[in-house]
Amino acid sequence: MSDTLVPAPKLVAGLADVPVVASSVSYIDGNKGILEYRGFPIETLAARSTFEETCWLLLYGKLPTRAEFDGFKKRLAEQRELPARMIDMLRALPGAGHPMHALQASISALGMFSRKKDIHNPDDVQDACLRIIAATPVLVAAFDRLRSGKDYVAPDPTLDTAANFLYMLTGAKPDDFAARVLDVALVLHAEHTMNASTFAARVVASTEADPYTVCSSAVGALTGPLHGGANERVLEVLKDIGSPDKVEPWVEAQLKAKGKVMGFGHRVYKVKDPRALILQDLAKKLFERLGSTPIYDVAVELERQVEKRLGQRGIYPNVDFFSGIVYAKLGIATDLFTPVFAISRVAGYCAHWMEQMVGNKIFRPDQIYTGGHQREYVDISLR
Repeated sequence: MSDTLVPAPKLVAGLADVPVVASSVSYIDGNKGILEYRGFPIETLAARSTFEETCWLLLYGKLPTRAEFDGFKKRLAEQRELPARMIDMLRALPGAGHPMHALQASISALGMFSRKKDIHNPDDVQDACLRIIAATPVLVAAFDRLRSGKDYVAPDPTLDTAANFLYMLTGAKPDDFAARVLDVALVLHAEHTMNASTFAARVVASTEADPYTVCSSAVGALTGPLHGGANERVLEVLKDIGSPDKVEPWVEAQLKAKGKVMGFGHRVYKVKDPRALILQDLAKKLFERLGSTPIYDVAVELERQVEKRLGQRGIYPNVDFFSGIVYAKLGIATDLFTPVFAISRVAGYCAHWMEQMVGNKIFRPDQIYTGGHQREYVDISLR
């Protein structure tokens, strides 16, 4: 009997289009520009929901009743308070360090300040997830103030997540419009299927690590410029271009050099990112209300020029292109853009962590070995 040939394994770089989990948390159709959380269109949630309600939806798979929602918001407000030693730790971190590194370290430390959780106990699971969602914006705002030599502003339990974050940054309660703009931005960033940081979260979760470790690991993945860090780069590019009349020659030079235009294109969407459409509308209203700036005018012209040249190839603005513009207009520092992304996305990480724990199996992918075999060891004196 002849030997059966076993086909060589095929490498799929970046696991592109390879399903790694079955999930009901969110859904994307990149060809049609569809994004849904638990079956609800993102357009509906952005228009009618809030970040807190979206968190409930992601965690529990349904919309809350009024009693459930009121209780959830109350618990989130209670979980915002940080231990004094946690604030001391934030104060001791290098002020010149990036806030994402501070956030990654502080989420991990937050787990050390919390009582040990049994990941198989539903009550402990809920407590840990609520603590992370509630405390993450507090950690970001606290680090930002402390690195600048300002006093820590304690959270206000009467405010929702978006309004409280802006309040903690500035020490002044924001107007309803600004708070609502940020609230919608948080809804848009809360979840996005199996992206790099969510995959990192599920890999770490599969080891049965606690949710603080899982979210800290995911935040580490989010720091990269090819993922969450892109919105910072977009604003830097807009500032470098300087004015609308310089956009066209800049785009021509980038394309000639085969360079990347940050904020354009997406691994999944072949049409305009639905979140970008919503944020673009928000940005328009924000600038109409608060006044336009050169950066916004540059962004509008950059979108026009890139779409004219690359739109037929399915390259359109993604959510990163408009989020930084919105955050800057709200007075948020550029290096806080990715932490704001994380403030929102920890809700999705926790939802995926809970889902991973159902019938969990540790991730252990294979590899294709490309090295040598049976190499001869030469004593160090003879090398």
